[in-house]
Amino acid sequence: MSEKYIHKKTLKDKLNSPGMLNILYVPVLILFGTFLIYPFFKGIQVSFTNWDGYSQIFKYVGFQNYKQMFADSDIVTVIYNTIVYGVGSTLFQNIFGLAFALLLCRQTKLNAVGRTFVYLPAIISPLIMGYIWYFIFQYDGGALNDIIKLFSGSQTNLLASTKANVWIITGINSFQFVGVSMVIYLAGLQNIPHDYYEAAEIDGASYWQRFLNITVPMLAPSITVAVVLNLIGGLKLFDVIWSLTNGGPGYSSCSLSTMMYQLYFAKQEAGLAASLGILMFVIITIVSVIALAGFRKREISQ
Repeated sequence: MSEKYIHKKTLKDKLNSPGMLNILYVPVLILFGTFLIYPFFKGIQVSFTNWDGYSQIFKYVGFQNYKQMFADSDIVTVIYNTIVYGVGSTLFQNIFGLAFALLLCRQTKLNAVGRTFVYLPAIISPLIMGYIWYFIFQYDGGALNDIIKLFSGSQTNLLASTKANVWIITGINSFQFVGVSMVIYLAGLQNIPHDYYEAAEIDGASYWQRFLNITVPMLAPSITVAVVLNLIGGLKLFDVIWSLTNGGPGYSSCSLSTMMYQLYFAKQEAGLAASLGILMFVIITIVSVIALAGFRKREISQ
């Protein structure tokens, strides 16, 4: 055996050793700590101060920011809106994502084109998507109002409606990212053995019986992934809200993320904004963990 071969083998063994693999984790851990762990704990520290976000001077005020946050009458509306964005987007994206996946699951050229069109909005920046829809819904010169005015002579300001704007934003967010759910469900459908459907069809099972007793149980892992991702994305929604309504009128369409942005940059209350960010983190964590645990338990039971 040549010395060159022995040297290569020894080098390969060293690279595959547990110690070397552990060392390779270090750059990732440094980046993770620098951009995620440190800012998180720094945010907790700032939430106990009266920092304005710019000045070098600040003092610790204890739980004053948290007391002020929960004493604010608008916080209930903002939390409600955040939950609507999260739960509503999850509901719409999963229902329509699964429907598109079932419709376009066959490997044909026409279905490939259909998948492209459904997924296409997901590659557009959410901020740009919001501005596109703003030009449709805006009061003066909006495409929708031009059509309504043509037939009825009147106009409607849906973005200023406290009953409609939250659901419009939820619908737009769902429209943009329904393609992501579709891709997840397509991957799950392609992993279901076709033999199951053939056996059920021979036994006389209808389409809905096959769907409920084969498709849904076998898609349980895909449902878990899609639901949790959509929940997290909806609960931290920001871009579409900001480009459509800026969270207004008042706080009627505001989410926790947009309210946090307003407190920091418009009112220069960085301490209060940080406490709101901690509240958003707690809500997202609790909701996501409960959803993940519930759907994982459902996977095991099936």
